Amino acid sequence: MAAPRSVSAAFQEYLQHLGLQDFPCGIGSWNKSRFHGRRSSRLEEAVPPGEESPEALLELLRDPHSPWALPPECSPLDRLLREVAVLAPELLRGSGIFQLVKSLRILDKGVEEVDEGLLQFQQLEELILSANHISRVSSAHLPRTLKVLELCYNAVGDLQDLCAQPPPELQHLGLGYNRLCGPSQEKHLTVDFWPNLISLDLSFNSLTDLPGLVSQLSTLPNLHILLLQGNPLALTPTYRGFLVDSLPKLSILDDIHIWPEEREHFYGLARQPELIRSEARVVVSIGELKGLPNPEAFQQLEVGSEGPVITYSYYVTYEFAEGEELEDRGSPEGIKIHQNSTVAPLDVDSSAQDTEETKNHQEPAATEEPKTHSAKVFATPGQPWADTIDCSYRKEHVDKDLVGLKAYLEAGTIVSVVEEKVLSWPVDADAEENAATNKKEGQGLKKNNAKDKQKKKKQQQQPSEFRSDPPIRSTLGTTRVTLDTLLATEDLVATVCDFGILIPEKPPVVEEKEVKKGKGKNRKPKAEKESKTSQKSETTPKGKGKNKETAEVEEGQELQPVPLTVQFQMQLLRWPLAASTQSQENGAAGNAQ
Repeated sequence: MAAPRSVSAAFQEYLQHLGLQDFPCGIGSWNKSRFHGRRSSRLEEAVPPGEESPEALLELLRDPHSPWALPPECSPLDRLLREVAVLAPELLRGSGIFQLVKSLRILDKGVEEVDEGLLQFQQLEELILSANHISRVSSAHLPRTLKVLELCYNAVGDLQDLCAQPPPELQHLGLGYNRLCGPSQEKHLTVDFWPNLISLDLSFNSLTDLPGLVSQLSTLPNLHILLLQGNPLALTPTYRGFLVDSLPKLSILDDIHIWPEEREHFYGLARQPELIRSEARVVVSIGELKGLPNPEAFQQLEVGSEGPVITYSYYVTYEFAEGEELEDRGSPEGIKIHQNSTVAPLDVDSSAQDTEETKNHQEPAATEEPKTHSAKVFATPGQPWADTIDCSYRKEHVDKDLVGLKAYLEAGTIVSVVEEKVLSWPVDADAEENAATNKKEGQGLKKNNAKDKQKKKKQQQQPSEFRSDPPIRSTLGTTRVTLDTLLATEDLVATVCDFGILIPEKPPVVEEKEVKKGKGKNRKPKAEKESKTSQKSETTPKGKGKNKETAEVEEGQELQPVPLTVQFQMQLLRWPLAASTQSQENGAAGNAQ
């Protein structure tokens, strides 16, 4: 098994990449007389033939057009070591190079271990090891001169090794985007370990205990900058206000300056523990739905026709984290539990008026997603077709599973537009009556023909009763809405989901077995007749039977199709908005009692 890749090994590779022993650096034929002959401290000394002066060699490093120049994005350490290798290359031999390094940046080099070789850097003040694979850091391997330690985007899940013995007196500790989860980590964030800490980055971990963390951070006398966004605890409504009121010396929280007005606004919140709840309140709003193809051409048939009456309704579905606490079981939206990891069409099995939980039998598409999460699907009430359907949907979700909610926001939500089609048949068109009628006709009972005609005429004059088939649902459009900005400093995501332009299908043709439900197996429903009529009109020779729509197409006056869009909004409620909402709910509950 290969040994873990260490910081020391990455540093040696870094030195080789700089080429400190190659022209124009190091010692060679281009400057050998300066180091093997009589040495002089004056750079203006005459240069032997075939060699280069230190000034000329430095110019090769600094001229942006030189093939030996460093790229503009190189670090100050790169330039320092290259220039030292020109002026005094002997300083880079042995352990001398470690005495020159005060800031070391090793980013995305696959480092797994912070080894004791770091102790050779006796002047090191800044160590940045972000975007590696470090899971543990021992304080025994850190130089005592260190003031800045940056370990963002690693796999650190425990601070015990870092605090096993007193760590260096850091001024900044960066642990963002790691795997810290509480409440066992809070005890390592006190003044006993970090008496000089000014800035602390714990963003985008899995910390959940806000009161416990604040009680430890309040012991840090010099803490002025704090980053906690991206943690589950940051999703609670009182998150920012509680921190601002609890840490009076804090000046910047989540990259936002704390002004005196804000501190005054949240004054006293830390002394109201009943408001500090480990839950998130999220409001989802769905507005106008546009761009639906008009099904009017084949939506209904005449009363008494052999074919079905077809009605259409439309609704919007979206996912929300499974950990949501359902407060209102009588809400009109349908709910479905499933494991989501992809953007896939949703075959919704619950209507806008159905609250039963059903399972999703669709297989997910093979696409890469940020993270698998469990979710429930909610739906707006179904509405008939219109050019613009105003869903006017608003629902507040209360979620106590903050870790699950964070995973849901990282993955985003799936928004879909669903069409529900219902076929309704006349009650007198059932199979038994058809069988009886066919039997009578087969026996040649002509005397009943007059009665049948009278019955049919009577049915045409009076409204018929209908029986409806199970609804047929189809997904017209599906898209993913990114929500990760709600984990940062944003409280609102408002977007218009664009599903593209839909091409309406041709009117449905009822199969022969469906026609048998009518009063004559050779009769065809009106929808099929209209379909054939439209096909016939399409094949009409040029100049004959042109209708108005065809004329408009030829003249280029047809309106451009409108894409299918829906307004979607998700808001993370913060104090005092969440508190006012909650008080209204409590008041309504009191009045109901």
